[in-house]
Amino acid sequence: MERPKSQEDGQLCLFKDMELKPRFIDRPHHCISRKNIDREALKVLYRLKDHGYLAYLVGGSVRDLLLGKVPKDFDIGTDATPEEIRRLFRYSRIIGKRFRLVHVYFRGGKVIEVSTFRKQIELDDREAAREGLGAENIFGTPREDAFRRDLTINGLFYNIANFGIIDFVGGMEDLKQGIIRTIGDPERRFIRDPVRMLRTIRHAARTGFTIDQGTWQALCLHISKIKLCAVPRVRDEWLKDLKSGFSAPWSHYMIDSGLFHQVLPAFKGLLDSRHGKAIRGILFKVLARVDHMVKEGRQFSDAFFLSALASPFLHFMPEWQILKPEKVRWPTYEVRAILDTLFLPYDFKRSDRDLMAQLLSSHWPLDFCAGKKSWQKRVYNKATFPEALELYNCLQDALGREEICVESIRKLSKKKPRGRRRRGRKRNMSKRHKKGDSEDKAS
Repeated sequence: MERPKSQEDGQLCLFKDMELKPRFIDRPHHCISRKNIDREALKVLYRLKDHGYLAYLVGGSVRDLLLGKVPKDFDIGTDATPEEIRRLFRYSRIIGKRFRLVHVYFRGGKVIEVSTFRKQIELDDREAAREGLGAENIFGTPREDAFRRDLTINGLFYNIANFGIIDFVGGMEDLKQGIIRTIGDPERRFIRDPVRMLRTIRHAARTGFTIDQGTWQALCLHISKIKLCAVPRVRDEWLKDLKSGFSAPWSHYMIDSGLFHQVLPAFKGLLDSRHGKAIRGILFKVLARVDHMVKEGRQFSDAFFLSALASPFLHFMPEWQILKPEKVRWPTYEVRAILDTLFLPYDFKRSDRDLMAQLLSSHWPLDFCAGKKSWQKRVYNKATFPEALELYNCLQDALGREEICVESIRKLSKKKPRGRRRRGRKRNMSKRHKKGDSEDKAS
């Protein structure tokens, strides 16, 4: 029987990988151009370079540029310490208690994040200070910093000095082959920070790449470790994926790995029930339609995305069916109580919870009006109606039912209801008029 890998084995594996020679890709052999890099990021890179420091574009921005995408953020790595970076940029600030880095501010609210290359050390800055360790024990070389990162495709550096790419971890090869792979031993990586499992699935969903077999096996083996992470941190991670425009492939990976059950435990019973297969099919269709709308550039609230995730599950819940009203009514209080239970142990803003309850409880008034072919003003005149209608149509499409057209609502709402014509009220004579009439009669 094979001995399970220990933490020491992971360290040896990591050091063995670090002995590999780095690969340097010259400008003619890659597609990154300075015209695709944010202007403010270039200013920071060149100022660091002109003052004698190493200045690399790092992380996801290099990956996205190589894939032909527009990066959301441009992060910079350097060998300058946070204090040295702070002295170079007037409008900057050192942030972070555990890991110090610098935010450089520009007009228009633009923020460029600059971090110092760090060593492979188990302690954060506060713990190192308590142990009496100085900057030489915390900050390191670009190679050491590359091996601290999570995935090989995120370990690439772009050097502004010669416009080349430096690959310490084999990320260029994985990028060409379309593989998601952890840097070093995947089991050690996931045990040390279980949130990396969510990030592995995120990048597989967004890029369409295949997860390496060893990485996938380690992920499936350690899914329960995600419960050791702070609840707000886990919530922010999966909510980011839900709003990304790639929530359908993300949900596939989450359910197949079993991580979905760990992250959202209240959904587990429904997925394991006899309706589980039907729920999965509806969920994938609803999220695929939501992704399509996001990629079109449409904006929605956080409550809309959460409601889209919950709606396929609520459709099969007995508690949900009991709430169905006979007339136009929004049982928002009862719906909110169900949602609070369904999304345990996570907490959301009160406004988001209220909006979720309104969006989901609006399905019954929409059903009622569509069946009667008569739209009441109190239904379509609500501020939440546009999102409620989109959510309703997403679920109807997934269930193979007829959707509601906005034009039909406008047409039917213009028709005046038939009924008895009301008589005008008699005009009451004022005291002054009555007094005038009595005077006329007296004369």
